[in-house]
Amino acid sequence: MRAVGIVLAAGAASRFGSPKQLQPLDGRPLLEHVTAALADTRLDRRLVVLGAYADDVLAAVDMHGAETVVCPEWSRGQAASLRTGLVHAGEADLAVVVLGDGPRLEPAAVNRLLEAHAHQPDDLLAADYGSGRSHPVVIPRKLWPRLPDSGDTPARRLPSILVPCTDLPEPGDVDLPADLPRSDLD
Repeated sequence: MRAVGIVLAAGAASRFGSPKQLQPLDGRPLLEHVTAALADTRLDRRLVVLGAYADDVLAAVDMHGAETVVCPEWSRGQAASLRTGLVHAGEADLAVVVLGDGPRLEPAAVNRLLEAHAHQPDDLLAADYGSGRSHPVVIPRKLWPRLPDSGDTPARRLPSILVPCTDLPEPGDVDLPADLPRSDLD
């Protein structure tokens, strides 16, 4: 099983009001929290999909060994970004998708979903922190053709098996400045 992690971080953050990928949190950019977490997983390969602000993000964020790709159609939503990541996934058997604005992602959640995939290799899997479907999401290669090319919830229309992660913190989903987790420095 070859697993590629795909970080979706291409959006313009229009609701946030500035490039949220670069928003400082605990002394480093928001996106770097996600790339650091993925570096501590059992993934074979990691890709960060950029779009808006790609040059600024590349100059400021430590990708912790992840490769970067730029989605030229990032304005078409997360589905276009995911499609770009999948095109660059090489021979991966599955994609583990996370959001670049989920700074509290735990490596244990990714590893738990990889373990669950070993027992349910044909199913789309999603983490459940106690309130339903969340990230990470594991998408087996055979489901990739069923994903749309545009929109903001590319895998949401596909049925999923929820993997309990209630003992872990939710990764978060920063859309507005008020959504930022409280800093450890506060």
